[in-house]
Amino acid sequence: MGLTLRSVVFEAREPARVAEFWAALLGRRAVRALDGVMLAGDETQVGLRFVRGSARRRGRQLHLHLTSARPDDQDRTVARALELGGRPLDVGQLPEEDHVVVADPEGNPFCVIEAGNGYLAGCGFLGEVACDGTRSVGHFWRDALGWGLVWDQDEETAIQSPLGGTKVAWGGPPVVDKVGRNEQRFDLVISRDTMAREVERLVSLGARRRIEGDDVVELTDPDDNEFTITGT
Repeated sequence: MGLTLRSVVFEAREPARVAEFWAALLGRRAVRALDGVMLAGDETQVGLRFVRGSARRRGRQLHLHLTSARPDDQDRTVARALELGGRPLDVGQLPEEDHVVVADPEGNPFCVIEAGNGYLAGCGFLGEVACDGTRSVGHFWRDALGWGLVWDQDEETAIQSPLGGTKVAWGGPPVVDKVGRNEQRFDLVISRDTMAREVERLVSLGARRRIEGDDVVELTDPDDNEFTITGT
């Protein structure tokens, strides 16, 4: 098994509550474990995992984009999110912008994208993980995961699995200053037999070691964002 992006991890004060929100909104099953609540993805849709943390909102490193297949899907998704405990969120979006911004029950923002958006066409319901980050970190993750670089313009980058599905994107400068540990991060898995070799490869690409254990290693990418690799 090669290096795989298993999930995006969110720290939460009440991980079970926020996981239930996302499970209902995405139509996935929430599975509880000792390290939080997992909403598994598949070959084309990234998983989400919610773990207990301080959730002090020092600055959100990423947010999610949900797509709309038909014109009425956007209104339906927004209405469902509000029914489940979300709330409308003003982040300075302009009246002429077509997407709608909503916050989940713990204040994590996400965008519900309008139907007909060509950039996210065919990406599935969870269309994109939109990250704060530089062009170089987009190139790092392209090489780390072996995904295709599907956008590289004006310091903005996006990558996507060769199988399609959820894109992961970085918005370029200005990048928000990092204060302390990120409350969202990538969770990756790889065969335990090749884990040490994979860590060395990532370091050669620009990652830095932080915490090394027998089965879990934590590193940071070139923008100093934490991520974990678990050997399976």
